[in-house]
Amino acid sequence: MSPLAEKRDYYEVLGVPKNAEADAIKKAYRKIALRWHPDKNPGNTEAEERFKEAAEAYEVLSDADKRGAYDRFGHQGVGGRARQFSSFEDIFSAFGDIFGGHRGGGGSIFEDLFGGGGGGRQARGPGRRQGAHLKVDLEISLEEVHAGARKTIDIQREEGCAACRGEGAKKGTKPVRCPDCGGRGEIVRSQGFFAMRSTCGRCHGRGEVVETPCPDCGGTGRTPQRREITVTIPPGVEEGMQLRVGGEGEAGHRGGTRGDLFCEIHVKPHELFRRGGDDIVLEVPVGFAQAALGAEIEVPTLRGKSQLTLPRGTASGAVLRMRGMGLPRLDGYGVGDQLVRVTIDVPTRLSREQEELLRKYAALEDQSVGTRRRGFMDKVREIFG
Repeated sequence: MSPLAEKRDYYEVLGVPKNAEADAIKKAYRKIALRWHPDKNPGNTEAEERFKEAAEAYEVLSDADKRGAYDRFGHQGVGGRARQFSSFEDIFSAFGDIFGGHRGGGGSIFEDLFGGGGGGRQARGPGRRQGAHLKVDLEISLEEVHAGARKTIDIQREEGCAACRGEGAKKGTKPVRCPDCGGRGEIVRSQGFFAMRSTCGRCHGRGEVVETPCPDCGGTGRTPQRREITVTIPPGVEEGMQLRVGGEGEAGHRGGTRGDLFCEIHVKPHELFRRGGDDIVLEVPVGFAQAALGAEIEVPTLRGKSQLTLPRGTASGAVLRMRGMGLPRLDGYGVGDQLVRVTIDVPTRLSREQEELLRKYAALEDQSVGTRRRGFMDKVREIFG
């Protein structure tokens, strides 16, 4: 079907009788506007024309004087008094109030159906925006990774101004609608039926301007304050992980929702343990006799001291596993292990008796020994000259 070539009867356009009440006319226009909205009919030229036609009909029939003139003289009776809408934004700014918002705003119906348009922001309140997210670094010990912890941190954040209740205007005054954008928070420049939107430079998207700023906050509606926040750290967290604490960021603008607080975890190096995923690694020095003959040794764990069986003939560098003695998994299912890496502790000082016993052992093994302990490089020089 081609675009409409001539004006139809306004009552016919809206589908109402000539004696229709104002509420019936409003309801009919609302139904037709939602049906032919361009966002619901992308690329449909007929839908765009129907939408503009319905807006023109409602503009006349919703005004008692214009409707009276139209009833008496038809289209000629309103002549140039009937508003010609060149774009969707013109229509929306004129009749946004019948969709649940206010004049100059969008309204819940358009916002729900078409994802917000130019006026959805107004339906939620002029300038209402979420507060900024905050980020802090949180240092914890490996023991706290193992058991979990609760940390209290001190932060400074923007809070709603108590004096003006976040409005930004001095007590006894109120913000006024921005004269540049008419309260929409956006400047719309039309080219045919298409519109270019940009944030209003005067009100910065708020839709309102503060003529008499609050002396406490300078018109921003927020003031910096210090707060103590308690953060729960679950067992098993990892280095660099970010914990989100919902609603503990900065206050929103003009009643908007709060931002969130993000805590980035940093695990302090441990004197004894190092981490390998859910496992922890411990290096334990043992004596030659213990490694050769086997022994029960006491080793530290994150749960306290525990006994470890050292098998007979344990070589230096061997790794023994203590199951379930590592870190809990973050998802709560299972626990890692503790890996004990054994090193042979060679004594640097020997008593006469100890040295004599070792020489006897060396003789039994047919090993050549000197009067002093020889290092690896000594042996290399001996072999290769």
